Amino acid sequence: MPAVVADTLTLPRITRPDPALVADRPVRSVTTAPSGYEGEGFPVRRAFAGLDTATLDPFLHMDQMGEVDYAPGEPKGTSWHPHRGFETVTYLIDGTFRHQDSNGGGGLITNGDTQWMTAGGGILHIEAPPEELVVAGGLFHGVQLWVNLPRANKWNPPRYQDLRGSDTVLLSSDDGGALVRLIAGDVGGHTGPGSTFTPITLIHATVSPGARLVLPWRADFNALAYVLAGRGVVGTEQRPLHTGQLAVFGPGASVTVAAGTTQDSHTPSLEVLMLGGLPIREPVAHYGPFVMNTRAELQQAFADYQAGRLGVIPAAG
Repeated sequence: MPAVVADTLTLPRITRPDPALVADRPVRSVTTAPSGYEGEGFPVRRAFAGLDTATLDPFLHMDQMGEVDYAPGEPKGTSWHPHRGFETVTYLIDGTFRHQDSNGGGGLITNGDTQWMTAGGGILHIEAPPEELVVAGGLFHGVQLWVNLPRANKWNPPRYQDLRGSDTVLLSSDDGGALVRLIAGDVGGHTGPGSTFTPITLIHATVSPGARLVLPWRADFNALAYVLAGRGVVGTEQRPLHTGQLAVFGPGASVTVAAGTTQDSHTPSLEVLMLGGLPIREPVAHYGPFVMNTRAELQQAFADYQAGRLGVIPAAG
């Protein structure tokens, strides 16, 4: 882990913000993700467990899927299921996953790819390992993030973005000690490939042992750091953070993450997901696969799904 790597010495560098001019964000909280199972039984960590909607806004839910090395016959996925009112972002760090939806979108994503599905007014989809992976087994590790849609966009037609790992904007920290993969949003004058209705920034950073990553961060965004693997510290107060933990930052215009000088043998660096977005600040009515603004809209979503108005499962080819 991870699949997409690069020599940081050859990449554009993100200028470190001047601490005399830019306030670094303090750490408000650190929480540990509980483990569970999703879909047909693949292991996940619930990254946002215990946090309220206002703290996460515009984000709703995030699962770290794996990291797991499947034996032959073990890989699992999900069955067909509906969504309405938000976007799902599946970032695959290692392994292979197939997506198909009732809008005709989908395809195979693998090592470093991202599938970005806007459910909008309603869609059915399925995610599963391809047959060859089920037969052979292998490494699987990824993240699925749910991003809320503003009221004005909840009824938009569904759409699908297929972002290859090669589309990801690769950057370096100012001293070359961290590789920054910019998937969506802006950082240091660079823009990622993901197109979003709600302004967000999504980054996967690999921070070498002992290195420090300081990123400029929009003051009107929230800021979260989730450790995929390894250990380190966050914020100027150097709060410890390790695999499966999430840091929520307070106000400011930069965020700081540093890797511990020593790491576990199977985790040579700190792997951290940095995300933030512009809060929507609208009422949230959330139940199962639907995220709307009112209870009545949730009831309508269930009724529409049961009546087949969210799409039809395509015939097997």
